[in-house]
Amino acid sequence: MNRVTCDLSISLDGFAAGTGQRLDAPFGDGVGDDGHDLHRWMFAEPEQHAEELAGVTAAGAYVMGRNMFSPGRGEWDLSWTGWWGPNPPYHGPVFVLTHHERASIEMEGGTTFHFVTDGPEAALERAREAAGDKHVAITGGAATVNQYLAAGQIDELRLHVTPVVVGQGERLFTGVGHKALRLISSRCTPMVNHLTYGNA
Repeated sequence: MNRVTCDLSISLDGFAAGTGQRLDAPFGDGVGDDGHDLHRWMFAEPEQHAEELAGVTAAGAYVMGRNMFSPGRGEWDLSWTGWWGPNPPYHGPVFVLTHHERASIEMEGGTTFHFVTDGPEAALERAREAAGDKHVAITGGAATVNQYLAAGQIDELRLHVTPVVVGQGERLFTGVGHKALRLISSRCTPMVNHLTYGNA
């Protein structure tokens, strides 16, 4: 069975996004422009984090929540095709959790967004089938990751902990319950600490 992984940048106090996520602030307030405070390590020093960055997009298929795909709520704005422009970084099938049906969207570079209305289990099952012999990545946001953590379905949790305190917003581990994790690896830099956990 495919291994399920998750990469997530979080603040020291455990937030993956601030409050008030919207079109002009995809990661909400309190995290810098475009989530800069949480994701600065990806862009300011990419050569120092090449291994971690390669791992983010190495999956055979991906699962994300609607909030990660779109700033909208309710019925779809069909002109919206994601935050990433015509060539998203996934280059494979992406299964988006939503309550509203929408036809799949084929993008440049091999990315296809599929919209799943029958829940996290169904999305993960479809992703496993699509991934072939590669792993499946749960890409976020925090609420989606928390659902899969609560169900015990993430085999490897890769946290990229940044030296910033957000205070409020979308927090990792909310509603997850008791979890015993095992530290697999760690690598610390001035800009971010990379921590990889598996199930104990």
